Amino acid sequence: MAALGKIRSKGAALVVIIGLGLFAFIAEEAVRSCESTRNDARQQIGEVLGEKVNVQDFQKLVDEYTDVIKMTQNRDNLTDQELNQVKDMVWNTYVQNKLLANEAEKIGLTVTDEEMQNILKEGKNPMLMQTPFVDQATGRFNAELLKKFLADYKSVQKTNPQAAEQYTKMYNYWNFVEKNLRQQTLAQKYQTLLQKCILSNPVSAQVAYYAENEESSIELASFPYSSVKDTDVKIDDKDLKAKYDELKERFKNYEESRDIKYVMLQVQPTANDRAALLKTVKEQAAQLQAAADPAEIVRKSNSLVSYMGLPVSKNAFPQDIAAKLDSMAVGTTTAVTENKQDNTYNVIKLISKTQLPDSVQYRTIQVGGATPDEAVKRADSIYTALKAGADFEALAKKYGQTAEANWLTTRDYERAPSIDKDSKTYLEALNTMGANEIRNMQLTNGNLIIQVLDRKAMVNKYVAAVIKKTIDFSKDTYSAAYNKFSQFVSENQTLDAMEKNAAKYGYKVEERADLRNSEHYIANVPSTRDALKWVFESKEGNVSPLYECGENDRLLVVGLSKVNPIGYRTLSDKRVSDYVKEEVMKDKKAEAIIAKLKGVNSIDAAKAKGAKVSTVDQVTYAAPVFITETGATEPILSGAVSATSAGKFCKTPVKGNAGVYMFKVNTRQNRPVKYDAKTYEFNEQQKLMRYVGGYMQDLFLKANVVDNRYLFF
Repeated sequence: MAALGKIRSKGAALVVIIGLGLFAFIAEEAVRSCESTRNDARQQIGEVLGEKVNVQDFQKLVDEYTDVIKMTQNRDNLTDQELNQVKDMVWNTYVQNKLLANEAEKIGLTVTDEEMQNILKEGKNPMLMQTPFVDQATGRFNAELLKKFLADYKSVQKTNPQAAEQYTKMYNYWNFVEKNLRQQTLAQKYQTLLQKCILSNPVSAQVAYYAENEESSIELASFPYSSVKDTDVKIDDKDLKAKYDELKERFKNYEESRDIKYVMLQVQPTANDRAALLKTVKEQAAQLQAAADPAEIVRKSNSLVSYMGLPVSKNAFPQDIAAKLDSMAVGTTTAVTENKQDNTYNVIKLISKTQLPDSVQYRTIQVGGATPDEAVKRADSIYTALKAGADFEALAKKYGQTAEANWLTTRDYERAPSIDKDSKTYLEALNTMGANEIRNMQLTNGNLIIQVLDRKAMVNKYVAAVIKKTIDFSKDTYSAAYNKFSQFVSENQTLDAMEKNAAKYGYKVEERADLRNSEHYIANVPSTRDALKWVFESKEGNVSPLYECGENDRLLVVGLSKVNPIGYRTLSDKRVSDYVKEEVMKDKKAEAIIAKLKGVNSIDAAKAKGAKVSTVDQVTYAAPVFITETGATEPILSGAVSATSAGKFCKTPVKGNAGVYMFKVNTRQNRPVKYDAKTYEFNEQQKLMRYVGGYMQDLFLKANVVDNRYLFF
């Protein structure tokens, strides 16, 4: 009880302590929650229809598409530019599919499994023709081949680990095709639905026929705006404001962009750099000529062209190298030559030239064992049986393999950057074996029984060792350039200073308007992502730090001159004000010309007022007429001519894009084209479809799409 009383006597203090403790606990949880929210935000690459797009989910889509390209094009890697194209394609496809799925859901539009099965049975979709499940006999997609593959895939995962990897790649590829086929079908159904909502009629078809085929010959009096001096036109702020309000929708910015000014220096090799490199390449050329095996010489030279030691076609070499191969004798080495087009020094040693098949058909049986000796023994047994007349496919099935015939072409391997010993042995055998020859090859991981079935297209193949070296700058040259550029950046930390002093250092300030974060580079130079990120995280007037970019040969500093937010650009934007001023100038000149033409009612009277007179034939309502005297296309003139009767002079001057016009319709006649109501109704319907064909852009603008890929890629 005494203790309880003591606690009660400290009640107020205890409440405060407990309250502080609870607050600390709650605050800690709040901090954790905020940190978690920030972490989530850091992982968001964008947003579509209010739904966040996680960078990891997006990367999976990119990897999926990249794997498809690698598999279908038999490539190991993609260039940075190609990867950027993939990322753009994946993002655009993702957004479009999301927008389309949202619209389809509203109206209950779906693609059922039954529809997908029907598409597979028909086998006519072009996407299906890009799969391995095309019947070679009919040239059409065969659903039964697909079913067999899916069944084999499940069994291979359990029984044949060696083939499982290849089957998995094919399985993932099919999943990619199936997913895209479903999305494509949904898009087609939605477009078909839109198309069925658009109708034409006999009246509009008749109008279209006359618009295309009723043509006029006119005598035209042209008054170009250039005939009025700019200095004779007075424009005030009121005029600009009125024209801006009239044209305001043209200046709407749907995506934030930024204007930048930048200095970029590309470091170039000096004369001393070139001389030093030439000396080195000459020494390597002498070594190459003397070497029995050039592989090590080429490797140490860091040549741009790798050496495999395999016979390959000319396509494996750069064009300048390939052009010299036929004129060289086997065993000779060229002198060092300079290629100014790709900025390289080059040396070639032609080791051999032979005629070999461009395509080889073959089949194999992979032979393994618990030990290498067991594998060799088993392979010898199989080889002996085959030489004695055993059935190849039957033996392959005995070891869980299909022994399907495959074609190998030279292009499948000739551009490989390197090749291991087993692959070289394997390819040499395929190139040199005769038709129906069988060979037992011992490789690192077991034996391979291989049989060549057919050889086609004998071509010249070459084994050539090439030293191709870029004429590059030295470390000292780069260091000197870097130090000078770094001094320029440190001494000019404002845009005004950067522009004022760039020329003193021998630099030039470049400008770029409307840079968008969906772009990958600044000034089309690779490795400028950090600079791009800086641009979209900085404030107007700021100057960036120095960036090293390009192929490690560029130095860059950027100044942010203007932020163009989403919304309407104002008259303070120079591009807007210049455009508005030009439009007002045309309006004022048109007013002056039209005032001068008051009372003019003939071509002669117009000519007396200074008109340029010409005859224009084949004027139709459907096509805008081009006027040579003003150098402009004038749609409004086509309409005015169609509204004026033959033999009549126009009632009022026509204000066009590049001048004011008056005219007389000399003749009017119909072209000898037969009227086909159905054809013209169909054409009108197609024209209307083109008008609504931009529906995806309309959906995009309403979807509040946020693209923050620049933060990650």
